[in-house]
Amino acid sequence: MIKDYFPDSQIIFIGNRKSEPVIRSCKNIDRFIDNDVIESISLKKAVKMIRSTGADCIIHASPDKRLSLISKLAGIRLRVGESIYWHHILFLNNLAKISRKKSGLHDAQISLMLLKNVIPDFIVPQKEQIGSMYGFKKSDVLSSELSAYIHNTKKNVIIHPKNRGSWREWGLDNFSRLVQMLPYDSYNVIIAGTEIEARLMEGFLKLFRARAVDVTGKLSLEDYIRLISHSDVLISTGNGPLHIAAMTGIKTIGLYSPMKRNAPGKRAPLGNNASFFSIEKECNKCNKSEHCECIRSISPVSVFNEIEKYFN
Repeated sequence: MIKDYFPDSQIIFIGNRKSEPVIRSCKNIDRFIDNDVIESISLKKAVKMIRSTGADCIIHASPDKRLSLISKLAGIRLRVGESIYWHHILFLNNLAKISRKKSGLHDAQISLMLLKNVIPDFIVPQKEQIGSMYGFKKSDVLSSELSAYIHNTKKNVIIHPKNRGSWREWGLDNFSRLVQMLPYDSYNVIIAGTEIEARLMEGFLKLFRARAVDVTGKLSLEDYIRLISHSDVLISTGNGPLHIAAMTGIKTIGLYSPMKRNAPGKRAPLGNNASFFSIEKECNKCNKSEHCECIRSISPVSVFNEIEKYFN
């Protein structure tokens, strides 16, 4: 959106090292600065680094006390952030009054509200509009290693069953039923996850060794992004790969519990081909438990029908 209003602007993204492959896949970002480096050097050197960018404005999309101070000491003219943080009040000069808890907006919309005092006559976009704003750069050619995972005549469906406890899970039994429903002659199922997640689903991986491609623990984030962008569908709970898939434009299906803090109204993937499943009720029973009856009650048949509907 910034480029739409200020086409000659240079956008610099400050983020942690793990996020770099995602940021570099966005054509609207001109430069990436590793915040892990900023945190590892002295305050004086960090101020010099940020000052050298020549930035006129910094938008603190997530609170960072040290970076707030650095932006002031670096003399950045316009320093934007939410008014609820004490360090923003001390070090920033353009505060947005935003209520994340009370707002009925999606988290992405709430973050975009920080642009209200930067862009003239700014209007918060509808959720349906955000999918066309990512500026994702798709790699045209896959490496031979990644190409081996993609089937040229079948529909390529990635399932990412685990999330290391950050979200309530649908369950390997539900994913098993879904995989069994997908006809082998027309679907190429790719099971993805980290090396740690692979150890948590050894039995599941063995069960589908003959009919699914196992890439768990084998890909860097950069390669995983490429694989996602050349696939057709990704199914997971509300983790990072789900939102990456929505960004690439492939069919994305999110599986959510109705817990207030993780509700899809605020956290669902936003994309031109993104959708989600959740039980229509407010329930916080599993706040202190990893087991969630609500998300597990989402029918594999419903998810299968959503996939079939997309292709038909």
